[in-house]
Amino acid sequence: MCENKVATIDYKDDKLLRRFMLERGKIVPRRVTGNCAKHQRMLTTAIKRARHIALLPYTADTYR
Repeated sequence: MCENKVATIDYKDDKLLRRFMLERGKIVPRRVTGNCAKHQRMLTTAIKRARHIALLPYTADTYR
């Protein structure tokens, strides 16, 4: 991505994708991450694909 100089964003790379998610499972906005619009869209698509095949959770497990 822009700030990290990562060329590709893969939906199978859960360690990278978790860096751009909050502990509740929400995607961090681009103004916080520093990504450009193109890479934020790629990141969002990869996170949604990983959620769909159960590599990442939709929400956190604990609620109060």
